[in-house]
Amino acid sequence: MPQFFSPSANTFARMSILAVVLLLSSVAGLSYLIVRSHYETMQNMPREQPVPFSHAHHVGGLGIDCRYCHTSVETSAFANIPPTKICMNCHSEMWATAPALEPVRESYRTGKSIEWTRVNDLPDFVYFNHSIHVAKGIGCTTCHGRIDKMNLTWQAQPLTMEWCLDCHRHPESYVRPRDEVFSMDYRVPANQVAFGSQLVKQYHIRSLTSCDTCHR
Repeated sequence: MPQFFSPSANTFARMSILAVVLLLSSVAGLSYLIVRSHYETMQNMPREQPVPFSHAHHVGGLGIDCRYCHTSVETSAFANIPPTKICMNCHSEMWATAPALEPVRESYRTGKSIEWTRVNDLPDFVYFNHSIHVAKGIGCTTCHGRIDKMNLTWQAQPLTMEWCLDCHRHPESYVRPRDEVFSMDYRVPANQVAFGSQLVKQYHIRSLTSCDTCHR
């Protein structure tokens, strides 16, 4: 029987299979890196807003508490976007004619909401309840970072499922006293795990990691 393939065909076949495996592995690895990159998660990327609102000025400089603007954060699943009236409580007197605040005044006159760009935006298939996390002693800065130092607001954490699960699996590493939840300069104690374990028992925190906890 005549030989259809040369002796080098076996080597060529092995090299072709190896090249395909390496290519697929490279594509998978690159996709993994892209999905977790700041470009994809938008982490640490300041967002442009219709009004140049500075948390550094209002929170860090003036000391305004988070709850003054985000009024429902302790009682609702959503941390509400502040209505224009809250802005005008101060800005009807201070910087009342500043050009940069014209969109605020126009919103107040017309009743049309300002179209803010959402910063921490979870997918529609993810359920997150602000009030329960606040009630269980998870601080604002744990998720939102040092918001009091942000001139333009950015997403401080990746907000990936892996990141959420780390906290759900090990709440003792993140929980703090309830009266420190809104503290911007809270310092994590050296014995955080031991201290946090006590708070976990005191606040009846459960390590909820089943799918239907967040995907409802």
